[in-house]
Amino acid sequence: MTQKNTTNRRRFLAAAGVTIAGVPAAFGNGTPEQGPYVVSRRRAVIPYEPDVLVVGGGPAGIGAALGAARKGANTLLVENHAFLGGVAAWSLGMPINQMRPGGRARSKVHELLIEKLTAYGDQALRIGEHQLWCNVDYLKVAVLDALDEVGCKYLVHMRAVEAVVKDNRVTAVVVSTKQGLATIKAKVTVDCTGDADVAYFAGAETMKETGSLSPQTLCLNLTNVTTNQVRRANMAQIAQRAREKYPLIPKGWGLGRVSNAAGFYINHAGTRDLGQFDATDPLQRSRAECLSRRQVLQMTLAMREFGGEQLKDIELIGTGTQIGVRETRRVKGLYVLTEDDALTGRKFDDAVAWRSGFLDIGFVRLSRMKIHDVPYRAILPEKLDGLLTAGRCISATHVAASAGKSMGNCVATGHAAGLAAAMCAERGCPPRELKVSDLQDALRADDVDLSRSGDEQKELVNRG
Repeated sequence: MTQKNTTNRRRFLAAAGVTIAGVPAAFGNGTPEQGPYVVSRRRAVIPYEPDVLVVGGGPAGIGAALGAARKGANTLLVENHAFLGGVAAWSLGMPINQMRPGGRARSKVHELLIEKLTAYGDQALRIGEHQLWCNVDYLKVAVLDALDEVGCKYLVHMRAVEAVVKDNRVTAVVVSTKQGLATIKAKVTVDCTGDADVAYFAGAETMKETGSLSPQTLCLNLTNVTTNQVRRANMAQIAQRAREKYPLIPKGWGLGRVSNAAGFYINHAGTRDLGQFDATDPLQRSRAECLSRRQVLQMTLAMREFGGEQLKDIELIGTGTQIGVRETRRVKGLYVLTEDDALTGRKFDDAVAWRSGFLDIGFVRLSRMKIHDVPYRAILPEKLDGLLTAGRCISATHVAASAGKSMGNCVATGHAAGLAAAMCAERGCPPRELKVSDLQDALRADDVDLSRSGDEQKELVNRG
């Protein structure tokens, strides 16, 4: 189903005396339906006007911010949460997949993050066939270290709530702060929000299959159990025996070790068996979050009560900051990536990144695919300028989106979008007028191999 911005929200803002930039023009006396109201005059001032504004500090946003700042652009990264890292941080140790497919360095941007993690020792990082297992609290600081090295500014506790559009071009983003709304102007903006928030607020056409969205998962950490005990436990049998008492638990789950620490994480089917939840719908998102909190507790109690000697003393020590969302809105671009592109390893003349791993619809479907290109057209909104997209909200079908959600792939599309944004800001051209061959040359200079499309992969995959 294709979704476009409704005009109701903007009409309400206009009726309330608020411009698209979130600045009050006047106070009204209310509407017949709503009665009197007052619009706050309090506004925050952010003392930055960057060349490149990156919205969202998850893997895609980190890639975009590092890519833009390394190119020399005055770059600002803003994030809603209290820390950077996104799902890589609030997944509590779930591996960051596809960072080094085939054990090969993927780009200077990927390697910079790995370098900063490695500096903190083996408690911070364990490197696998293609993935990184991290202690997330080391990761949160390693991201800051990487951004500091390239001179990127960053601000947390800032949620994008509106976009400013002039002549069909995004010129600024309105963020919510504790001092009120603030408007941040930029020459080019990169939407790395995952849910395509900036693009949606700006009026870009988005795509969202509300009947078949991938499930959400609240990850959790456990301790007071050994690796041998975990190996001897049969989670599927535990789930089967415990479901009558604990009806929210999934059909089975596995425990993975956090970096080189004594703790374990669980990434599981989450809301798959609890119903369909659209994480951009405030009511559905709230229900998914609250059900997931109950689910985590029930899983822990089920292991303690039905896990025998192996798991009777297992302890829950933490849950994610929020549910991990695998799929919501995707921005309709000049090209829409398809399932066939992923399965056949399609090449594109305007390739600016590639995606590796498995076609994985979050515990619903898992299929082998080939490494395949991401064309520049897939990170460009179809009818809006001044904006690039990266991460899971790039232009792709429902199935094709699942082929690119591994975090290393999100870093890669972020890297391409950030580098493109920096080049556009420097040249004074809109993103759709950037010469793609120049962007490709810049990516190659950052050690991105744009000839990987069509390759088969032999590594195992850790599901996300």
